[in-house]
Amino acid sequence: MTVERKAKLNQVVWINPDRMSGAPCFAGTRVPIQMLLDHLKHGETIEDFLEGAPTVTREQAELFLELASEQLIECVSS
Repeated sequence: MTVERKAKLNQVVWINPDRMSGAPCFAGTRVPIQMLLDHLKHGETIEDFLEGAPTVTREQAELFLELASEQLIECVSS
């Protein structure tokens, strides 16, 4: 992962062992990243997710998905 991607990821995700049992959450919230992935896995939209997690911004959700996609493509391409 590049330094630039890591910096972007740190803007979107935080991990604190004292919060949500250390699960990765959207920065500034108590909303686990897994919640977005579960919504998408079950055919729901980003809008559905954002309605249920109003403390997460659309920009955070979209940036996380963009970074995750780039990282996955990089992993399978190397």
